[in-house]
Amino acid sequence: MTSIKLKELKKGEFFTLKPVEEPKESQVFIKSDYDRSERKYWATKWTDIGDGKYVSGEREVYIDFCF
Repeated sequence: MTSIKLKELKKGEFFTLKPVEEPKESQVFIKSDYDRSERKYWATKWTDIGDGKYVSGEREVYIDFCF
């Protein structure tokens, strides 16, 4: 499990918001586009591409998990 700032990830990479070694499908997000009006990145849920949330680029996210 590695922590990294969200803005350092490439578009389309998977991440979680909490340090979980084996996350459930509902805990996994995909980095999407930057929204200038919100000044945040859109994070799409892996289980439902129509659902997601805005996340700051400075937020520490977690990668390198077993999924």
